[in-house]
Amino acid sequence: MAGMRFSPEDSSEANQHLSAPHQQLFQTGREGASDDDRSVAADSWSIKSDYGSTLDDEQRHADAAEALSSAANFRPASDYSSDKDEPDADAMTSMLGLQSYWDAAYLDELANFREHGHVGEIWFGTDVMDTVISWTKSLCIDVSQGHILNHVGEAKSQPAEQDDKHLSSWSVLDIGTGNGLLLQELSKQGFADLTGTDYSEGAVDLARSLADRDGFLNIKFLVDDILETKLDRQFQLVMDKGTLDAIGLHPDGPIKRMMYWDSVSKLLAPGGILVITSCNNTKDELVQEVENFNQGNIATPQEPNTVKDQETQNDHPQFRYLNHVRTYPTFMFGGCVGSRVATVAFQRN
Repeated sequence: MAGMRFSPEDSSEANQHLSAPHQQLFQTGREGASDDDRSVAADSWSIKSDYGSTLDDEQRHADAAEALSSAANFRPASDYSSDKDEPDADAMTSMLGLQSYWDAAYLDELANFREHGHVGEIWFGTDVMDTVISWTKSLCIDVSQGHILNHVGEAKSQPAEQDDKHLSSWSVLDIGTGNGLLLQELSKQGFADLTGTDYSEGAVDLARSLADRDGFLNIKFLVDDILETKLDRQFQLVMDKGTLDAIGLHPDGPIKRMMYWDSVSKLLAPGGILVITSCNNTKDELVQEVENFNQGNIATPQEPNTVKDQETQNDHPQFRYLNHVRTYPTFMFGGCVGSRVATVAFQRN
């Protein structure tokens, strides 16, 4: 998930907009927490993993249930009480902004893998990952076959024997890959050209170790910061599971998110698909953010190479909404129906 780099000295009141699980993570690490404390905080924030953990399973299950319950209630930060002094904005925002935090967390997970065979956390849990994998597979097959998706219908499922033919040629990039398990699951579904990037070297070391152990030698893992990417190729499918969420927690979140969209637009091939899974943004919010980026991109276009490029740039936005997952559990709040997780697909024109 650590796919970006933030300045450690930045500060803001951005913590007021954090969801309850993120508040729980910051609460745990706000007083100069040790690496072990930060690891436990990250474990308790994340949904329970079926792949193993350094924490007691029952305790992890209870922590996850509490975190999900808090998220559903959408309580603002002011509703949380503590007998400790309230930290300033710097303390609240620095934990996820420091590269040292993610480096320490992934070094812990790498050590746990080497000692116990544990693979670490799966952000949002295995159920969400499985949904993202199967839904993305169907979407890519549909696009490969030239089906025109509308904004209402779901991507159609295809016979299993056709999967390899349609998916093996897709080039895939996973931004903020973490332990790389998302790419392993995509490989099982027939995707073959797979690359994962993370700005934490520890995450990349862990992902490589897991892939080597499990026999996924076709997956490439690289150290790269999505906001300052050094990649010089484009991909037909770009996956993001939680990285845009983390970028949005930065005090300069709006600026960083614009940098994100600009970078992704360069990494995604024309006609390619971007699949974003978020717990901090709804489908409508992500669609609106893309529309804002499109408008800004049209207002300040990049230098075109040809007259045809100029015409295309002026007439068509960078991204268009394709579809979103509709099978996540929902809840009612304030008269509105919502979901704790949103997965949305966009296509680059």
